[in-house]
Amino acid sequence: MTAPLTAAPPAPAVPRAPATLRVLPAHGAHRVRALARRAGLTCTDGHAAAGTVTVVVAQDAERALRGPRDTGPLLLVCDTVGRTGLLRALRAGAVVLRSGDLTPESLAAGVRRAGHPHPCIPYPELSHLLTSGPQPGGARDGRGGPPVLTTRQIAVLRLMADGHANADIARLLNCSAHTVKNVVYEVMARLQARNRAHAVAQAVRHGLV
Repeated sequence: MTAPLTAAPPAPAVPRAPATLRVLPAHGAHRVRALARRAGLTCTDGHAAAGTVTVVVAQDAERALRGPRDTGPLLLVCDTVGRTGLLRALRAGAVVLRSGDLTPESLAAGVRRAGHPHPCIPYPELSHLLTSGPQPGGARDGRGGPPVLTTRQIAVLRLMADGHANADIARLLNCSAHTVKNVVYEVMARLQARNRAHAVAQAVRHGLV
């Protein structure tokens, strides 16, 4: 008689090393350090070691990006976050948090995003960028600049950002699901994206949508 199969016990979770922050001196930096301690994050002074997330506190993203900074993960804590500043921050690979919305939990989440090699874009930020359309004057000639996307490809990207599946996109654009599938593959190839979310993120960083 065959013995019944039993599920193997789950492997013990590997504890994650606490993230390390380097908060540059500025008005409001003390509050960020206090929230970091409450979140279990480690703050360091001096030069940042590899993997350390540098936190810049400023009135807006444009000012935060002006000053000299170390290379590596970057997190901006800003009083106001406009579309232009958010675009510049995303293109610089930085994560942006509003100081008014800052909590230990949101700070820890922002640090995790900043430390990821390909930080994702939360839906509220992505929606804020997409509602105003492409950035005026953006490079689109394909000669060393961002890839050029067609009107249909941009339309598909917008609907992908809203969470629509291929069948929904086909219905909204009045075309076949096979056509949408091909357009998605074309977009991912042009943007060198690993998946749909990465394609949308790449398009935003390049100012294509």
